[in-house]
Amino acid sequence: MRNYEVTFIVDPVLSGDEIKATAQTYVDHLREIGAEVVDLEEMGLRQLAYPINKRTSGVYYSLEFKIDDGSFIPKMELAFMRDERIIRYLTVRLDKYAVKFNEDKRNGLIGKNRKDKDKEPEAKKPVEKKAAAKSAPVQKKEEEE
Repeated sequence: MRNYEVTFIVDPVLSGDEIKATAQTYVDHLREIGAEVVDLEEMGLRQLAYPINKRTSGVYYSLEFKIDDGSFIPKMELAFMRDERIIRYLTVRLDKYAVKFNEDKRNGLIGKNRKDKDKEPEAKKPVEKKAAAKSAPVQKKEEEE
């Protein structure tokens, strides 16, 4: 089984139900061909780096799935190109490290939703010591001259 991840941006002008229906369309399409959908993550409304089709924001989705071979990928990408609701998409084949990272992120071991929040952040070193250490060599050079 090969692991893939498709990140796509849905047009934000659509209603909330239409946006969710767009994502569900591709999930259903993957299940029809025998792919195992691992995760569908709605990342929410975000600003685009540059305007696309006169839009400055979009609703981001990340869809992770497993499939036996990658022969279906070009057909799915063609469907993304033809769909007017999709602004952009990116399909990536995941290696074992990316699969492990995504799994840890879903389980709360990585990211903002880490489960071990009871740990206190390490004490920061005083800034004065760092400044003094940097200025010390400069003073020695001046003394030598």
